Amino acid sequence: MKGKRESTAANQAAQCKGQRITVQGHLQSKRDLGAITFLNVRDRSGSLQIVVEGEHLLTRTRELALETPAYFSGTVQSRAAKNGTTSAELILEEFEVVAQVQAVCPVEIGKNSKIDSLSPQTLLDYRPLTLRNEKVRAIFKIEAEIVKAFRSYLDSQHFTEIHSSKLVSTGTEGGAQLFGVDYFGRQAYLAQSPQFYKQIMVGVFERVFEVGPVYRAEEHDTTRHLNEYISLDLEMGFIESEQDVIAMQVGLLKHIFAQVSEKCAAELALYGVTLPSIETIPQIELAQARLLLAENYNWRPEASVLDLDGEGERLLCRHFEQLNGLSMVYVTNYPLSIRPFYAMGRQGSESTPGSASFDLLYGGLEITTGGQRIHQYKELTEAIAGRGLNADDFADYLLCFKHGMPPHGGLAIGLERLAKQMLNLPSVKQTALFPRDINRLTP
Repeated sequence: MKGKRESTAANQAAQCKGQRITVQGHLQSKRDLGAITFLNVRDRSGSLQIVVEGEHLLTRTRELALETPAYFSGTVQSRAAKNGTTSAELILEEFEVVAQVQAVCPVEIGKNSKIDSLSPQTLLDYRPLTLRNEKVRAIFKIEAEIVKAFRSYLDSQHFTEIHSSKLVSTGTEGGAQLFGVDYFGRQAYLAQSPQFYKQIMVGVFERVFEVGPVYRAEEHDTTRHLNEYISLDLEMGFIESEQDVIAMQVGLLKHIFAQVSEKCAAELALYGVTLPSIETIPQIELAQARLLLAENYNWRPEASVLDLDGEGERLLCRHFEQLNGLSMVYVTNYPLSIRPFYAMGRQGSESTPGSASFDLLYGGLEITTGGQRIHQYKELTEAIAGRGLNADDFADYLLCFKHGMPPHGGLAIGLERLAKQMLNLPSVKQTALFPRDINRLTP
């Protein structure tokens, strides 16, 4: 094989019947029947069956190890499928190996059933290899489409994308759950959130969004926690209340679900998933939600739980799914004491002030936290002091408020949690490329 290689994607082979093409990819599986061998080659678009005949080619392909990357050239012909339809296969004429495999693959990448049966630890220990499986990589094709849809919708709503620093001098919420970093002899931290920066940028662009990693030093090893994850953030100015933020997210989720359904139909099919069509998402205040769960489901949380525990979130989503056919609900008016200092207060019970904040639960898991923020300088400094914090430590953040900020609010969506719920996966770790939790720092 000489000269410039013009390759055809595997999923385009059916359009080239009778033509000679070259496909570049990894040898995923092979079936040797003696006088004929069938290869399955995987590329970025999917896989293609290759038919090998002739003693010379049969001898050479028998020596190929699985996962060998190569160029395969030949003529495309029709192939009858079991369901009565026709697809395409390549009659091999020549091939060129571009790298030699050095060891037998420890996992069977080409068999979904084998990947599904791996323990969570094995699945992640061999992550550079298990990611090659079509079902595993489908997760990240879907996540890529979620991010595309997130960006395209907010672009259409006149938001500007920003990129804020992930090295900060103080915690967004006063120092909890922070990873410390030695910054040239000074104490710095990995950012828990772009919260302060996106608020500052509301004073610049009015509507902003960001896609980026955030870090939480939570000592939890559960199916719902990661210490590093991708946060989809937005912040918008000149709002009337947190309901403007909720309305923006409902439109955003409609767009995301519709685009993923259209662009990732094959990937969703691997998980047997049909995404719901979102019209409206119900809302319930936290106090009402707690009462509903106690009266209807005998929910009895621990005394220290002031919001909803995992069981409460699952029961509440199940309740609204039975009512509306959609396992989503906004829980609003959380106690101000369990929200960050920048949360806007609102009417609550006499003993428990409420807040203009909300969580979005999806399939029994919180995927979004958001709300309206305090925008008046004096009120914000009082809120900081009320949490036992020193306003001087937040001088850079407060500067924009000292010089006037509009009423504003925003939210953050956990990308991995959203994908987990979309695909009904058992653990959020499956939706992180290389997950970081309290026990895992490799690969």
